Amino acid sequence: MDYGKYKYELAKKEKEARKKQKVINVKEIRLTPVIEENDLRVKANRAIDFLKDEDKVKVSVRFRGRELGHTEAGKVVLLKFAELTSEYGVIEKQPRLEGRNMVMFLNPKN
Repeated sequence: MDYGKYKYELAKKEKEARKKQKVINVKEIRLTPVIEENDLRVKANRAIDFLKDEDKVKVSVRFRGRELGHTEAGKVVLLKFAELTSEYGVIEKQPRLEGRNMVMFLNPKN
């Protein structure tokens, strides 16, 4: 077999494989522990748009200053956010405190 023909066939197979693979993007939405109800709904609608586009959503709550002593408020906000987006996404990773941020990941429903 001709080596040039062999390399051509390999390149063709790789190109075909790249066409079929799905690229997953991670979009981030930032919240605060004292966010108002309407602001939360607006952010949730934005996350729903991302989930409809088959993107993962990283939802994070940033704590500043004394807010760090009330991390349970951030968890409540994240769970309420998950409830608002539950029709389009499921929780992949439960809310977890990472430094000054509490992070949760949402996957699109299939």
